[in-house]
Amino acid sequence: MAPRKEDASRFLPVTRTLATLTEAVTHCKGCPIHETATQAVFGEGDVRARLMMVGEQPGDHEDLAGRPFVGPAGKLLDQALTAAGITRETAYVTNVVKHFKFEPRGKRRIHQKPNAAEIFACTPWLVAEIEAVQPTVLVCLGSTAAQAILGKAFRVTTQRGEILKSPLVPKVPHVVATMHPSSLLRTPDPQTRELELARLIADLRVAAEILGSAATLTLQ
Repeated sequence: MAPRKEDASRFLPVTRTLATLTEAVTHCKGCPIHETATQAVFGEGDVRARLMMVGEQPGDHEDLAGRPFVGPAGKLLDQALTAAGITRETAYVTNVVKHFKFEPRGKRRIHQKPNAAEIFACTPWLVAEIEAVQPTVLVCLGSTAAQAILGKAFRVTTQRGEILKSPLVPKVPHVVATMHPSSLLRTPDPQTRELELARLIADLRVAAEILGSAATLTLQ
């Protein structure tokens, strides 16, 4: 018999508002990543945001600041959002995994991708967070977030920009996936980076168009 997988459910509060979740996650020991991370990094933004964006995990800057998407990838995301006609202040941003997983290399801390068990362990936090915000559109940033929300068979390279439904959070009407902004930062070729930025903006415009259509229907 396969060993029973453990997740972080036992650390979640009974009353699951964003405020109670944000406080409770600081005590989470649902997977080993918490042992080396500086702190848990929960989501932030408009508590009634119609647009929610989910990345993989906090990075070095986020781990130190205790806030999501405040490093170089966050700045690039802000640039793309502005170009797509979305303001960061009207959105809610978070990550699938709430602690920073890294490998020490001298004085640097190098990002390590969370494994399947770590993602599974942290998923209850993400589901509770999504249920608290109740977004109209959920944007998955990168393959880790996309596969956690849309299933392991999902391929962001071929299915990006499509409007889908999630078996994990079926109450969210629309889910769109795109590349994580950090992948653009790792692109050494300036022309390729500009092309990928344009594609990221185009995917975010899909989300913006859904929000615009939803607002029009509400007003009618």
